[in-house]
Amino acid sequence: MTDRLVLAGRLLTMEPDSAPHWEGVLLRKDRIVRPVTRSEARTELKHLPVLDLGDRTMMPGFVDVHAHAEVASRARFRTADCRAPECSTISDVCDSLLSLVPKIDENDWIVGQANLFFDRKLKEGRLPTREELDRVSKSRPVALRAGGHITVLNTKALEAIGITRDYRPPQHSITGKPAVVRDAGGMPTGVVKEMDALLPLPAPSIDELRDAIAAGIRTYFTSHGVTTIGEISETIDGLECMNELAEDDALPASMRVYLWSPGTMTLDKIRHWREHLRITAPDEALRVQGLKLFADGGFSAKSAAVNCCYHGEQEFRGDVALDRHFFARAYDLARRNGLQLAVHANGDRAQEWVCEMLLALGGAGQGRERARIEHAGNLLPLQRTSDLWAKAGIVPVPQPVFLYTFGEYFPDYLGEHGSRGRFPFKSLLARGWHLSGSSDVWVGSEREATNPFFSIWCCLKRQTYSGGFIDPDEAITLDQALRMHTIDAAAVLGEEDQRGSIAPGKIADLIALDKDPRDVDVDDLCKLKVEYVASRGKDVILPTEISSKH
Repeated sequence: MTDRLVLAGRLLTMEPDSAPHWEGVLLRKDRIVRPVTRSEARTELKHLPVLDLGDRTMMPGFVDVHAHAEVASRARFRTADCRAPECSTISDVCDSLLSLVPKIDENDWIVGQANLFFDRKLKEGRLPTREELDRVSKSRPVALRAGGHITVLNTKALEAIGITRDYRPPQHSITGKPAVVRDAGGMPTGVVKEMDALLPLPAPSIDELRDAIAAGIRTYFTSHGVTTIGEISETIDGLECMNELAEDDALPASMRVYLWSPGTMTLDKIRHWREHLRITAPDEALRVQGLKLFADGGFSAKSAAVNCCYHGEQEFRGDVALDRHFFARAYDLARRNGLQLAVHANGDRAQEWVCEMLLALGGAGQGRERARIEHAGNLLPLQRTSDLWAKAGIVPVPQPVFLYTFGEYFPDYLGEHGSRGRFPFKSLLARGWHLSGSSDVWVGSEREATNPFFSIWCCLKRQTYSGGFIDPDEAITLDQALRMHTIDAAAVLGEEDQRGSIAPGKIADLIALDKDPRDVDVDDLCKLKVEYVASRGKDVILPTEISSKH
């Protein structure tokens, strides 16, 4: 028997004009046949097996179109958690790093993860110094990774990678332009930017990595109802671990992989990626979707390419980290191989550069191959930038969680330019844009980052890390925010016909909540509990009272 019923109290289908009386779904293997009522379940469908979720609210699984699941999973490996607010002082940070020492090998680096804009979240209002990290250890390298764009190193770590007074960083890295911060005398302070890939950080074995990814996806995504992940690749080993999990039917989410160049593979290897990467799982579970590039760095490192000068930096506006020849090669490769181009561009000038390049090369494309700009929609000071998005035909991919994480700091870095157009979701929707919401979970992300209801709360509440509010008139409705994380997110992947809503023929990615999000206060959205998850028709999480019987 392949047909079965899953019943609930009510359905949020995310389909327009959906009838309000539906109370469940009829499934056939991994597909939705149609919504049903309990009356039908008691009569013409009574011969079918039933999973009864009681009065819970059922809705489609969430789609996180931009995440780093492998990075988030690795961040728990031999790494101290130094994130604020639990670590609120530099002393707390050092204590957390010291607590890691007995748990790691004696030759390992001592590594901690900290939040983006960590200097703004510590009581001292600054990052730890090299000398303060020397108090953790003078004989072993120490690295505090503050969100992936900035890292603080102790003296031993600087020595280990050859950073001295005379050191000159490379012109390019896999994220943004590298930089070493120096004091007035020219000595390295310990702060380095966009240089994490150059650090010999401890790496897990293949078995450890596989276990870490399996646990990480369940912890960070499945438990919050995410059933589809747009995965920005980290390592070939990590992707092959995901493939093994999928082959073993142990991957609880559908992965849509964007091969990061040059971080994971060179362009030449991506051209023939099947020769360098073993993917044998069904497309429904794991598929190479696109190609990921970095056009600039991060705001915290002052390496995002913007249309104004950074405060106190004398004419410096950040650098576009791609050259035209490399971008043109990547564009051609993506088109020839049916890959979707996804370009990280934090700054508005970087976004305009990408759009102008796309226009010169023939446009963003269509359907599943339509080019994306990651972080477009987070900071939009100038109307001309979104006009260029439209002219080039790109898909903007903003992250509502960043409103909370660092939205209040834009003016401190960019002055008046940074106070305009912060996460202007209501305005963009009013102009006809379809938006998605994603986590971009990475090293040092806020603990709530992968919970879509936290992202939805950010869209409605617009509250900052310090408790203030950013442009409350840009708040959107709950229905709009839910669409951003379901059907409109699926459209970013070109899969709105397959997932993102409860409708006949779609993949059975379903979740059930303890309460209807339409019936709770805004501040209670993050407290909603996901008590049931089905991924591609398979029950992955069951309510306690049901799982105890199995």
